Amino acid sequence: MNETGSVSTAPLRARAEIDLAALRANVRALRGRAPGAQLMAVVKSDGYGHGAIPCARAAVEAGATWLGTATPEEALALRERAGVPAEVRIMCWLWTPGGPWRQAIEADLDVSVSGMWALAEVREAARLAGRAARIQLKADTGLGRNGCQPGDDWAELVGEALRAEAEGLVRVTGLWSHLACADEPGHPSVDAQVALFREMVAYAEQRGVRPEVRHIANSPATLTMPETHFDLVRTGIALYGISPSPELGAPADFGLRPVMTLSASIALVKHVPGGHGVSYGHHYVTPGATTLGLVPVGYADGIPRHASGTGPVLVGGKWRTVAGRVAMDQFVVDLGGDEPEAGTEAVLFGPGDRGEPTAEDWAKAAGTIAYEIVTRIGTRVPRVYVNVAT
Repeated sequence: MNETGSVSTAPLRARAEIDLAALRANVRALRGRAPGAQLMAVVKSDGYGHGAIPCARAAVEAGATWLGTATPEEALALRERAGVPAEVRIMCWLWTPGGPWRQAIEADLDVSVSGMWALAEVREAARLAGRAARIQLKADTGLGRNGCQPGDDWAELVGEALRAEAEGLVRVTGLWSHLACADEPGHPSVDAQVALFREMVAYAEQRGVRPEVRHIANSPATLTMPETHFDLVRTGIALYGISPSPELGAPADFGLRPVMTLSASIALVKHVPGGHGVSYGHHYVTPGATTLGLVPVGYADGIPRHASGTGPVLVGGKWRTVAGRVAMDQFVVDLGGDEPEAGTEAVLFGPGDRGEPTAEDWAKAAGTIAYEIVTRIGTRVPRVYVNVAT
């Protein structure tokens, strides 16, 4: 988990500035959207590229009472290094056979169980650890990924979990599911999933499950669907100030502010004649005499190659566009005759306050979603944290 603790005074080839004050404000805004529920800050994939540990700390400072990760390794690293209070729960949900169940139990993590094989492994790990595992049963209400199917499968899983609880091997702390289309306003699957979730929760509770939390809401549901909030909301991309769906509104419409600003130092500015090919394949040829600026980041740093010829960059107060192909370590912009000095800042994306592009602008340019844009920024780009102190 990449962590740069303070602002460097030395020039950097590139930097991802992470505004922790913005993240804390986002947590407060999200809590305001779901005042009757606890908030889980999802910091999987190194905090969506922002840095899991500093973002987890900031989220807890702003009132998050749960942290969420995909893999147990991510959760164990948080428990070991983040220094969050013991009462803050940490949950992880993406398990494969032979995973570190015992370590998770000993670290007091909440672990997700979707099937009988996982329940069998966590029971055995609990025996070895000599303490009960905190487990959350996941229901597949229609997403079709992880989770237990309704009907006989759910009945079997609930029954066996209760038997394990009676043996003192597990504590069923949660019942949960995940929405497939919450980012698509009015999609009929949302109401269908929520209704099925209520049925599956009711079945488990009628059999004797007494969960601490029931949860299904992700970022878009937290922002727009109060009926999905239950006891806990799981906020991922919205935590980092990015709208989970542009159709639902821009970040500012929800009181959110993008947390990451990605910039690089122009490495070279040079004059070239018209008809000059630029980058691999010469997919861009200068239409006339101009100046070219070399931006020293590429797809090895997470800049999407699919944004070749379309990715926007702010240089000298003007929007420029990637000229030609994005290469592994660099790309070029046509400066149209302007001559900024080497070392001038090129802002790829940020909150947009200075007229710079946003992660959503890059998502449109690359034909993807803003989640991918921020998450893919690689470890060669140092994260520089600002507004660390509350």
